[in-house]
Amino acid sequence: MLARRRALLGLLAAAAALLPCVCSAPPVSADEEFHFKSWMLQNNRKYSLEEYYQRLQIFVANKRRIDRHNAGNHTFEMGLNQFSDMTFTEVRKKYLWSEPQNCSATKGNFLASSGPCPSAIDWRKKGNYVTPVKNQGGCGSCWTFSTTGCLESAIAIATGKLLSLAEQQLVDCAQDFNNHGCSGGLPSQAFEYILYNKGLQGEDTYPYKAQNGTCKFQPEKAIAFVKDVVNITLYDEPGMVEAVGKHNPVSFAFEVTGDFVSYSKGIYSNPTCDKTPDKVNHAVLAVGYGEENGTPYWIVKNSWGPLWGMDGYFLIERGKNMCGLAACASYPIPQV
Repeated sequence: MLARRRALLGLLAAAAALLPCVCSAPPVSADEEFHFKSWMLQNNRKYSLEEYYQRLQIFVANKRRIDRHNAGNHTFEMGLNQFSDMTFTEVRKKYLWSEPQNCSATKGNFLASSGPCPSAIDWRKKGNYVTPVKNQGGCGSCWTFSTTGCLESAIAIATGKLLSLAEQQLVDCAQDFNNHGCSGGLPSQAFEYILYNKGLQGEDTYPYKAQNGTCKFQPEKAIAFVKDVVNITLYDEPGMVEAVGKHNPVSFAFEVTGDFVSYSKGIYSNPTCDKTPDKVNHAVLAVGYGEENGTPYWIVKNSWGPLWGMDGYFLIERGKNMCGLAACASYPIPQV
């Protein structure tokens, strides 16, 4: 009898704990649950019964936020993707930097040249200069993909040969240059590592594992080398335009907030994100720029796979240091 009463009290307590959640949002509709089950099939998700209901609630909250955004007047659209069953806290912990990377320490050495920049450029369309979009997986190693993507393009533009370079080597080996593997790092510091380490291996000889490992660098297998590192002065976005327009794609970092994770297409803009170098948490690669309906934008390669965003890319408003994107831009000069 006592055991049954305790069990009943336990059930009542559990129900009471759920009440604030139930009252704070409309209950999940049959249509919303159908959408979730369809999304699970498309994304090959399987959960225990307990986790199913937890992920259903998160998914529905995300979908409602996406629908509200898309019903408004914005320069970009949001959509469901591989992150739609996760809270932003979970995404931040798994995919973004957990170690703050204050990149304002980088001293600018980019020298502007005379002459106009092209009004628009897209290195993907100028030749075989940009590797396919890669996927960092559940590791905050975006900085390594920004680094390899930038060096891959710089070498291809200089030599005509497009290589695929080893992010895992940077994850495992670049700690002495203030990088932290899956917890974060900076492309500028990774370029310095490649310069002083005397080389970076290819993806084929040092494959990506999406987790921290011990350094297995083999100098005789290095295929990419850096002669110098160019850091664009803090907040010098016109310098970034010149670098991309006249030289090659440029690595940069910015602050990812919750709405960006669900980005689908259009020109991303956020009036509330931070613009200072201590708040950036994700590194990417500017492969071009342009303008649409009077709004200038960057064309950016992400490392969340080709199914995210616009085939793995996104556009972000240019000329406003949007989300701190001009806080720590850099590119390597390859040794070829």
